[in-house]
Amino acid sequence: MNTLYLASGSPRRREILENLGYRIARLPAEIDETPYLHESAAAYVARMAFEKNAAAVAHWQGQYPFAPEYPLLSADTTVALHNHILGKPESAEDAFAMLKSLSGTTHQVLTAVCVYWQGKTHALMQQSDVVFKPLEDEEIRAYIASGEPMDKAGAYGIQGLGGMFVQNLSGSFTGVMGLPVFETVELLKTLGLVVPPFQTASSLD
Repeated sequence: MNTLYLASGSPRRREILENLGYRIARLPAEIDETPYLHESAAAYVARMAFEKNAAAVAHWQGQYPFAPEYPLLSADTTVALHNHILGKPESAEDAFAMLKSLSGTTHQVLTAVCVYWQGKTHALMQQSDVVFKPLEDEEIRAYIASGEPMDKAGAYGIQGLGGMFVQNLSGSFTGVMGLPVFETVELLKTLGLVVPPFQTASSLD
């Protein structure tokens, strides 16, 4: 089996899975991503991954009289500083404030993964500690001007220009990107699924 349903619009997650050799078919998973009052970063990211998965399963069940023939994977990533959730910036000023707060500090990136298969949902969470170098205001502004921060949690992408700010990483590089490869592959294996050979995979949509 080399096909997965993906309840995520993230091009990075799709790329990671296709690089492993999976064919990907997307399923809609529209949810309210507003954190609850006083919700911890870990609780929030776990809830988001689960709710995306449940929304995609509900969509499937509303369309077809049979169960999904392939595993259905969802994931969510959040950036947290002192357990304060840093979502996607709403403006350039918001992005500047986020990056300024991360300057010269250690923050956490948490990614939760859920897989629905044969009527059951299985989940995991991976956490990485990321150390940012001290940032100058001008380089923050230049980075924001590139446009890269505006659709990313914490206002940076480690796989892009934002990688130049990362002084140290303890954890999973792909987890910070949005899908921890090692942990995801191990989860799929525990469900009796074989990771396909490395190859260029085609998409189904």
